[in-house]
Order: sequence, then C-alpha cells, then structure tokens
Amino acid sequence: MPIDAAKAVAAEPRSTKIAWGHKDVQLYHLGLGAGLPAADPEELRYTLESRLHVLPSFATVAGGGPGVVGGISLPGIDVDLASVLHGGQSLTPHRPLPVSGEAELTSKVAAVYDKGKAAILVLRSEAADDEGPLWTSDSQIFVRGEGGFGGDRGPSTRLPAPEGGPDLTVLRPVREDQALLYRLSGDWNPLHADPEFAALAGFERPILHGLCTYGMTLKAVVDTRLGGDVSRVRGYRTRFTGVVFPGETLRIRMWHADDRVRAEVTAVERDDAPVLSDTVVEHA
Repeated sequence: MPIDAAKAVAAEPRSTKIAWGHKDVQLYHLGLGAGLPAADPEELRYTLESRLHVLPSFATVAGGGPGVVGGISLPGIDVDLASVLHGGQSLTPHRPLPVSGEAELTSKVAAVYDKGKAAILVLRSEAADDEGPLWTSDSQIFVRGEGGFGGDRGPSTRLPAPEGGPDLTVLRPVREDQALLYRLSGDWNPLHADPEFAALAGFERPILHGLCTYGMTLKAVVDTRLGGDVSRVRGYRTRFTGVVFPGETLRIRMWHADDRVRAEVTAVERDDAPVLSDTVVEHA
C-alpha cells in the first residue's frame, strides 16, 4: 500500500535549519497581493523593509517550508502528486515572527486518517530559535484513492453555520499571475503553473495555492478587524473546500465575536462557490 500509516507516524521527525530575510517576507506578502495601492502606508507595512512586519502565515513558507511535496516524501508515504490536495491548515504563532531569522524546523506525520475513498495526512511542523518556540503548523493533506485501510476516521473540523449576517464583507482580487509569483516562496507543485499537469489532476487550468488564499484571508482579517496589528494573531485555522483560479475574486465574509473572527471565503465569479470554510482567527 502506498501509505503505511503505522510506519509514517512512527518515523523519526526530520529536522533542518531554515533561515529567512526581509526579501523573503516581502516576496511572500507580494504573492498575497500586498502593495496595492503601492504608496498606501498600511500596505507599506507589508512591502517596505524599513516598516516591515510579518504576517503570521509566513510561517507556512519560511525557509521554503516542507510543503506538500516535502510531506509526501516522508517515510511510509509513496503517493502520486496528482492525487494530492491540501485539505486544511492550522497555525499557532508562539510569538511575533521576526523580519529575519534562523530556526530549527522539525517535521513529522502526526496522524493518518482513513476517510474511505481518501486518506488524510496530518503533517506537523514546529519551529524554534535561540529564544524558544516560534510556531506550530499542521497541514491536512487529502490523498485521493488511498483510504479504505481500516484506520481511524479522525476528528471532524466542521463548525456550526454562523448566526446572522456577517459583520463585514470584503472583496479581494486574485491577479492572473498570482500563483506564478506565490510559488517563488517555495511551493513548486506544478498544479499551480503547468496546464498539462493541472489537466492530469482534473482541472481545466492551473489553480491558486490553497495557502495563498489562506494568507490573503488572514491579511484581510488583520487589516480590517485587528487594526493592522499582526502581533494580535494567536491562532488561525481553515478547511479548504474549493479551488480558486487566478483572475477570480475572493469574497471574504467575517463574523467578529470576543477574541475570534470567523470567516467564510467564496469565489465571486462562480456564483460564490465555497473556497475556505470553518475559518477562525483567534486574537488578543
């Protein structure tokens, strides 16, 4: 069987040294669509090195990140990249991320769940520097055709529907070249650039990285609900429920209560097809 669940979970964690600088942070922010308008003081916090702060979701690409491609090369896992989709993501920043830094990144398969027609791999990455833990990140990787091995189905990540209308709705355009720019931060999956590979995976054309939509949504929440203060983010999780094609527009609906912002994201041009669901930003 291409996935040996017991072997994958029992494997020793992989550790590697990672490093990043202000150019990596700026490139990541630009890949999320930051910098429009270019002279807007609020956007300069994402693009100008003298004013730079770091969106916590940068953790998903810092040092190139293990990514989906790295995760499916771990012991006990041997699957076709064309059968792999990103199912969900959670992130806990333990303190604000520095503009430049070095850290030790430890990665492992935390769990393998059997969803019947598919398997879910939970890839956990933890980063720490000389001052202590920086972040913990979990990626839920959906592997089509690899379920049915009699394993645990795993917990449900679905939340009850939000009550009432959203407190705020914003639109965020996705540029035609956005996936090509975002992939320069380290996710080289050809699904996001190569039309022939996208067709093999069942898509009419390359799709946007789920983690790009993830970062765009967090930026929208920080900018509109958290006063632009990235240090207020305490946790961020989502479930990927649909794809985004470059050139489309994201509709981001937000419900704010106490120390949580709930968000739902849809693709405007496809009759508000769901993109991100069960999305929560926890904040100070």
